[in-house]
Amino acid sequence: MAGGDRVAGGDRAAGGDGGSLVVTVSGPDRPGISVRIFERLAWLGLELLDVEQVQVHGRLLLCLEVAAPAHDDDDGDDDGATWVRESVEEALGGLQVGPGHLQVVVTPVAGPRLASGPRQLVTVLAPRLAAATLGGLFGRIAAAGGNVDRIVRLSRYPVTSYQLVVSGGEPGRLRRELSAEAARQSVDVAVQAAGLHRRAKHLIVLDVDSTLLQGEVIDLLAERAGCAAEVAAVTAAAMAGEVDFAEAMHRRLALLAGLDAGVLEEVAEDLVLTPGARTLVRTLKRLGYVTAVVSGGFVQVIERLAGELGIDHVAANVLEVADGRLTGRLVGAMVDRAGKAEALARFAESAGVPLSQTVAVGDGANDLDMLAAAGLGIAFNAKPAVRSAADATLNVPYLDAILFLLGISRDEIEAADGE
Repeated sequence: MAGGDRVAGGDRAAGGDGGSLVVTVSGPDRPGISVRIFERLAWLGLELLDVEQVQVHGRLLLCLEVAAPAHDDDDGDDDGATWVRESVEEALGGLQVGPGHLQVVVTPVAGPRLASGPRQLVTVLAPRLAAATLGGLFGRIAAAGGNVDRIVRLSRYPVTSYQLVVSGGEPGRLRRELSAEAARQSVDVAVQAAGLHRRAKHLIVLDVDSTLLQGEVIDLLAERAGCAAEVAAVTAAAMAGEVDFAEAMHRRLALLAGLDAGVLEEVAEDLVLTPGARTLVRTLKRLGYVTAVVSGGFVQVIERLAGELGIDHVAANVLEVADGRLTGRLVGAMVDRAGKAEALARFAESAGVPLSQTVAVGDGANDLDMLAAAGLGIAFNAKPAVRSAADATLNVPYLDAILFLLGISRDEIEAADGE
């Protein structure tokens, strides 16, 4: 039957027995293709059920699902597929349809549409992503009973990243399978539930030392106090589990006793941000995120930097100063592992953001409670124990790669910077 034999609104265009047709159009992209197709489907009176379109280097792939038209069993018309294909080809006639040009394929799908179930967002990042790497990850998704519905490239630099929309499969198993493959392939993978919460108001809390900043503030102070080796030894004992965080902090502070308080200003001026830190904070502020830093470091050193970056909240230890010198003690309660989680909850309540819509980023053991309490806990160049406990890991040296885990593309970041 020719495409011009329009029967929109009649028996032919009415829905059939619950089946559908998948219309696939591929070939060189050019203006006007989509509008011609949608106008023709409307003219035919076919109900649009789903649509996806991608364009890669000038090549178009457009897939549409429409309700199958009613048909006569004896007309040999394969559920209306030929009728629809010929009509769509006719609509595209002036745009060169045929071998080497636009191709139109219409495939019948029998039976009712299947519910896709809950979807997961899988973000993959690495300096380079080879086909073998993606093949291994796709194999793990299939092993977990999942299916990749959509792939979106988020960035080409400073890292390559893709976001996959995955339907089916048990989320816990999906995380385990992908975590194992990520370790094998030396890439970063994050798995998050899809949903409207990603568009809601959020709070992000960043650790400071070795996360927002390169290095540790207390090490900078120790260098000026002439006790760098002694402080480093206590830090190493704490990391080995020989000394807990609070005891290690007290020992290191005691080594700083007598240091001129003017050094705090000098250290504040010498702080070095992690690459991408300014881009991260600037972009999050544009998106309406509430931002905070929570640190086992010191307010007197990081507060000015937080102000310059426009960070909304700061929680950190306060060094005691007497007669212009450090006493080797703190004022008030210590911000330790539990204190960081408490600060996250406090800032979330102040901002009116549920914990499920918070993001926490850290690298050390004293960040574990905070990462666990947040809706999304991100281990940034972290210790092995932290990586294994976090929802997502980043092992690239760029802090703004966090934006890709939030579904924000490099093109969107650069467009916002150009406004």
